[in-house]
Amino acid sequence: MAEFIFMLTQHDQTVADASEVYQEVRRSGLRYIGFKDVGLPLDQLRDLASKMHDDGHQVVLEVVNPNKAGELRAVENAALIAPDYVMGGTHAADIAAILAGTGIKYFPFPGRVINHPSDLRGSLAEIVAHSQALVAMPGVDGLDLLAYRWDGDVPELIRSVVVAVDKPVVIAGSINSDARIHTVVDAGAWAFTIGSALFDGSYAPDCPRLCDKVKRVLEAAGRG
Repeated sequence: MAEFIFMLTQHDQTVADASEVYQEVRRSGLRYIGFKDVGLPLDQLRDLASKMHDDGHQVVLEVVNPNKAGELRAVENAALIAPDYVMGGTHAADIAAILAGTGIKYFPFPGRVINHPSDLRGSLAEIVAHSQALVAMPGVDGLDLLAYRWDGDVPELIRSVVVAVDKPVVIAGSINSDARIHTVVDAGAWAFTIGSALFDGSYAPDCPRLCDKVKRVLEAAGRG
């Protein structure tokens, strides 16, 4: 069993109609829901987070800005958006310092993350070692692992990172099938995200409604 974080995102940015999409899925059994730091203006992200909190959801902001200045600016804006979690980012020490005292939990990217949409690079040993170094840092509460954006043995990567660290691991990016969800669950990850696959029809194409797709993900994760 793993937690499902539904990201209102496609191609690594928040969808333009995120507010309308949220209204469709807000009563579908989700506990965690999120968006990226890019795609919508700050005021709209803040209002969206407020509505999610009013409905009792845990809110996730994932930072994918490809340059350091933009990444840190997005994290500074997190205080205004007030998510429960900030995930992503490649400058973990700087981000943790910005979030110190806010009560927001932080899950950075382990490994070498490049491009936008993001890809993961590095050997298995390098990613595991970086994961261990990150969770030892003050202010780091877990990891945001782009396992399916890596070009190696993904199940082995997930298992290795989960075993190597004593904090929650979220698997993010390119999860588009029940088989991949089951891999994540079986490997012991705490949670996983899905965004694009629920919008582009690649996940559960037989389900016409988005809320039905969400319910199917929850069932596949053991949360239905």
